[in-house]
Amino acid sequence: MFLFFYGLERRFLIDQPPDDEKQEIVAEVERLKALFAHNYSAQRYLGEFLDIARIMAMGGISLDDTTLKQTILENRSWDLPFSLKFALGGMIAEGKAFDAEWLHLWLHCHPERRFRTPAERCGNEFKALFKLKFDALYPDGLKVRTPRKLLKMDYRAASSEFNCSVNLTAGDGGDVAIPDVTDLRSPVQTAQKIADEAMDELDKFSRYLGRNPDGRGSIEAQALLPAELWRLFPSDELEELKDWAREQVATGGLVPALDVISRLEGETPEKLGKRNLTGAADALARIGFGMAPDPRFSLRGPKIDEPVVIFELGEPVEQLEDVSPAYRTELFELALATFVAHADSKIVEAERRALREKIDAVSGLTELERKRLHANLEWYLDVPPDMSWLRSKLKDADTEHHLALRAAVVAIAHADSVIQSEEVACIEKIYKALGIDAGLVYADLHAGDVPDGPVRVKAAEAEAPGEQIPDERKAKAGSLDAARIAAIRNDTERVSSVLGEIFSTEDDVDDQATAAHALSSSMAGLDPKHALLVEQIIQREHWTDEEFDEIAGKQGLMPSGALEVVNEWAFDKFDEALLDEYDGYDVSPDIADTLRAEMAKGD
Repeated sequence: MFLFFYGLERRFLIDQPPDDEKQEIVAEVERLKALFAHNYSAQRYLGEFLDIARIMAMGGISLDDTTLKQTILENRSWDLPFSLKFALGGMIAEGKAFDAEWLHLWLHCHPERRFRTPAERCGNEFKALFKLKFDALYPDGLKVRTPRKLLKMDYRAASSEFNCSVNLTAGDGGDVAIPDVTDLRSPVQTAQKIADEAMDELDKFSRYLGRNPDGRGSIEAQALLPAELWRLFPSDELEELKDWAREQVATGGLVPALDVISRLEGETPEKLGKRNLTGAADALARIGFGMAPDPRFSLRGPKIDEPVVIFELGEPVEQLEDVSPAYRTELFELALATFVAHADSKIVEAERRALREKIDAVSGLTELERKRLHANLEWYLDVPPDMSWLRSKLKDADTEHHLALRAAVVAIAHADSVIQSEEVACIEKIYKALGIDAGLVYADLHAGDVPDGPVRVKAAEAEAPGEQIPDERKAKAGSLDAARIAAIRNDTERVSSVLGEIFSTEDDVDDQATAAHALSSSMAGLDPKHALLVEQIIQREHWTDEEFDEIAGKQGLMPSGALEVVNEWAFDKFDEALLDEYDGYDVSPDIADTLRAEMAKGD
């Protein structure tokens, strides 16, 4: 084949046959290229010849020729294809502006382009979004300055027997020199910026397709498309999803979590993971509806038999993860407050009202964040927070935040004007988790409500003898004395620090230092016992309840506490839980693979 091609190549470029014969040679080389489609060397040499020969045989090119654009894409190499340079340079020479398709093609063929997975995996959607963004920026097209350098082609024959220079012109009279766009940077940078924005917006859609290769066209996939593309990629199912979401909101918003995931994914999953919930939240947000709890920020997601709250956002939202620090703080304080409110197994209207007013009083929130907080509150009220999930967050709270947390739980205890003994017990647990003396609970409760009067912890019976306890509702309400609480807090920290120094032995310090030194860098953030537990966990994909209890016990750890610590560490490091509870514990394969690789590298 190559010997035959050498003859065609020489005949076309050296002998300069008539135009009709040139066209015959082009057609024959195209046949050879199709015949040897799987031969890289043939594709390269035949492609380079055709890149020039097509232009010479046709006396130029048509900018609207879709076949030309396709052949340009097929002939990409380490440099811009000559036919692309000719087309782009010809447009500049004639004073024409580039449209989105030509700029996309220029970037696509440029050796310095930076395309991420969304551009490759979602090619049609990427190209459509690129065009929409380009048209919005340049409704009349993009004009490019004329380069000084002129286009010419030094063709090296595949046979290596000759070289030749090819100089082509443009214009109706063939008298317009064509500039060389090879060294132009500004248009490519403009195209790259548009492409980066398009890839960012397609990222969630792309990741969904990565997990579900056949998922294009599903409700969840469609909802994850940027809203601008919906009219170009219409979906009746998406409109049905909107109607369904409106119906759920109208009936109160509480919907079984499994129903939401099943509707979006088209099948009933065996378990609910963070990926399912995050994908569902993102899909609903794209059509203007929210889902609580927040998959990214909540202490835990709903279990398979628990509900979620569907609510209206008021507008489509594409980046649910973009929230203020005030939102994160308030979400956690709400969890603490509702934990206390649930202590006596009932939520009264006064407590609901106090919690809602707490959200409305927070500064630094957007209206959208307030809507999301109110929805999360409804979920907390229906699904009580668990102390095992609160404890790790409380442990990480800095001392400056302690006062706000204490004020939040004391305020909710006072909301219904009756402080129940169960509420006091819950607050004591919270103080202990914060590292604060639980004995200060009564002082805080007293300071937070009636500075000088007794605090009722149980309603008096009508016929009970003795002095009547004053009704604190008639007393002048006060608020936490910040200075006083701060003084108590500082004193408590000082005493704890002193006691810690007294009771720690030199042996303990040495043992801890030795253990810390032996830890793999991949386990940074874990103490030695939990690090060893993680090293065991990642060796398998699943552990039964009994097996997990046993390996935790061998490290001297309580299973529930160990699960909490390990998952919190994994969330901080990988934004995902290491262990998923379902008929035992499923181990995240992505995290396990990453940790094993890091440990192997460290060894």
